[in-house]
Amino acid sequence: MKKNNSYAVVGMGRFGSSVAKELSKGGADVLAIDLNEERVRSIAEHVTYAVKADITDAETVASLGLSNMDAVVVAVTRSMDASIMATIMAKENGAPYVIAKAMDEMHAKILRKVGADRVIIPEKESGVRIAKGLMNGKFLDFFELSEHISMVEIPIQEEWIGKNLRQLDFRREHSVNVIAYEEEGKEVIVNIPPDMPLKKGSIWITGTVENVAKIMR
Repeated sequence: MKKNNSYAVVGMGRFGSSVAKELSKGGADVLAIDLNEERVRSIAEHVTYAVKADITDAETVASLGLSNMDAVVVAVTRSMDASIMATIMAKENGAPYVIAKAMDEMHAKILRKVGADRVIIPEKESGVRIAKGLMNGKFLDFFELSEHISMVEIPIQEEWIGKNLRQLDFRREHSVNVIAYEEEGKEVIVNIPPDMPLKKGSIWITGTVENVAKIMR
């Protein structure tokens, strides 16, 4: 059985708590971290672990096991300095992938400089979308068409190469529709011939959020 993905979310403000809850709802193991005890108590019932900790303290961070996480989301809101230090600490302690929340473009630039793998500005991207993006880690691009329907670009899996859409029958096997195909280095094809063998590249699929997530596990 495939193990659950593990994530740490630092900062349980509105954005951070929405990321933590959505990840947990998707079946992931989530470590929620905040310096505020009340926020820790509020999130505790929604996640795997919730701890009161100062992410800018080297000794404390070393004890959190961030190197064992699939990703760390730094959603600290109390100060720019704290979010920068938290990002540095997460990377120095072996976090393989760090997403950091920025207050503005200048803050985003600094976070990239200190090692954030991805920087987001919450006004532009919702916490729910970020969480779904993490859980569906195999996707290349992701769009929510509605609350229940999503459209995702995913790499063509090894076992699909050489087979055509008629053979793979995504609608029957996975309850999703393939709406576009892009062979590596070539133009996107929208009306895909059902007998065209797939090569290395990507396909766009659409379906319910649950069915789209299943195909990428």
